[in-house]
Amino acid sequence: METREAGTEPKPLLLIVDDDSELCTMLAEYLGPEGFLTVTAGSGPAGLEQLGRAAVDLVVLDVMLPELSGFEVLRRIRATSRVPVVMLTARGEEVDRVVGLEMGADDYLAKPFSPRELVARVRAVLRRIPGDGQGADGLMVWGPLRLDLRARRALVGDSDLELTSAELRILDLLVRADTRTVTREELMTLALGRRLLPTDRSLDTHVSNLRRKLQKHTDRVNVQSVRGSGYALALAFARAAGAPEART
Repeated sequence: METREAGTEPKPLLLIVDDDSELCTMLAEYLGPEGFLTVTAGSGPAGLEQLGRAAVDLVVLDVMLPELSGFEVLRRIRATSRVPVVMLTARGEEVDRVVGLEMGADDYLAKPFSPRELVARVRAVLRRIPGDGQGADGLMVWGPLRLDLRARRALVGDSDLELTSAELRILDLLVRADTRTVTREELMTLALGRRLLPTDRSLDTHVSNLRRKLQKHTDRVNVQSVRGSGYALALAFARAAGAPEART
């Protein structure tokens, strides 16, 4: 693995976890001239060990791995880290893509794929990491929500929502829109980095995950579906003790 040079613009470090050694070698050779450092692992346990040793910027993770499946590796990663993860899935296996996104993957790529497409996906995910190019303090407040974009965290009180980078970017866009609707096309392009296709349900999966995490910590904020358009944030005000509930 090439080392980071002091005093130069740091290159993103990618961890490639795949048991196909020829594919790992080919990707490492291709990614180097594209401006990336790489480290590879041929199994789930080896990937987790590498992740614990190096300051990895993004993980490229195959679903079909020996010893531990890619899903189990992703589960263990998400237990301690928000590092972006791009899953590699078998072509046509939509269930793998949905499960990966529900577990916290940031994007997916179906095999076989071109190295150029992988580079494009990786760059898109890294560009979308909240905190880059934000305001002076990177802090945003909306109702009970507090977004610390520099630290890549969303909180309700002192509770961290533990969002993935894709979920945080979606929430960031919704907060900036206040209660206005953000179209599915805008969310897909700005948050997920690709155009909306009729068969692509990844945005819905990310929004579903975001809703679930919000509901775990507060009943005052909800991500509402706007039929035929997109999504918008809604804020419910807390009732005074003993006051009757408002009817709509």
